[in-house]
Amino acid sequence: MEFIYEYGLFLAQAITLVAAVLILVASLVSIGQRQRADQHEGHIEIRDLNEKYKHISETVRDVTDDPDVLKMERKAAKKHEKAKAKNTRKKLKRSETATEDDRRKRLYVMSFDGDLRASATDNLREEISAILPQVKAGDEVLVNLESPGGLVHSYGLASSQLQRIKTAGVPLIVAVDKVAASGGYMMACVADRIIAAPFAVLGSIGVLAQLPNFHRLLQKHDIDFELLTAGEYKRTLTMFGENTDKGREKFVEELEETHDLFKSFVTANRPSLDITKVATGEVWYGQNALQEGLVDELQTSDAFIQDRLKDWDVYDVRFVHKKNWQEKLGLAAEGALERSFLKIWQRALGGKNY
Repeated sequence: MEFIYEYGLFLAQAITLVAAVLILVASLVSIGQRQRADQHEGHIEIRDLNEKYKHISETVRDVTDDPDVLKMERKAAKKHEKAKAKNTRKKLKRSETATEDDRRKRLYVMSFDGDLRASATDNLREEISAILPQVKAGDEVLVNLESPGGLVHSYGLASSQLQRIKTAGVPLIVAVDKVAASGGYMMACVADRIIAAPFAVLGSIGVLAQLPNFHRLLQKHDIDFELLTAGEYKRTLTMFGENTDKGREKFVEELEETHDLFKSFVTANRPSLDITKVATGEVWYGQNALQEGLVDELQTSDAFIQDRLKDWDVYDVRFVHKKNWQEKLGLAAEGALERSFLKIWQRALGGKNY
């Protein structure tokens, strides 16, 4: 019994320590985010992916190909570039402007890494606002989306940001390499075309709400809790008060209403989908999602981008915030904690995590 008592005491101390660290990390990140919001610090970064992959290809060829062949090819490429530049200068001298046919089509690539609150929505807003004035006929937008879902109103706003692209008449492609579930799929379904990796997880068209209730625990210790409201359904369920069947019924009714709105939104954006069949809260892997009509094609975002590199100009667009020391410290601590828990979890599974 003494061992159990000591072990329980140790466990309680460990949980308290972890909780304290998490609260500290959350506080630092929150302070940093508030300061960042006040300062509005950030800028758009545009990276030419054609140049990036060209540099990678040349690095590999420097090692694997014949030096004389490479020299001749690069000489010919420089000659071609000079001729092209000369032709452009002649047009400018004649006050001629380049036609739409002379301009290569462009693919703008953005990324959305979703969390519970869809925190990346602010970045997405800035990125879309930056590219929309530059988009011409024939251009496309690709969004690399990864999100397991989260708060309804947060992902509703994120979906509305993607809707801005469609409203502007720009073809929108969403690529799902890992997961787009619940709110993540709410965003994905806005796209004109959804591509997904074979083992990406999609779907979960449902609504979830859960909360603990400590009423009996408080009663046991003779602690009273008063909750005063005006309006019959101002508070349907509470964590500390006594919940009623009527309150539960109203709460479930509200969940069903939200689910109906979710289904209507998906149906409006993908009318060919059998919403009754897929709106059960289930998830599907890429291959099965294709059969159910949740996606249009099985392909990774990398494969899609490399196909476009041949004939298109491809640009990676990101809105980057300048992180202050609180955010850097908080993110570092958060990453360390996440890695530690992941190692413990993997050891508990005996290394089997497939």
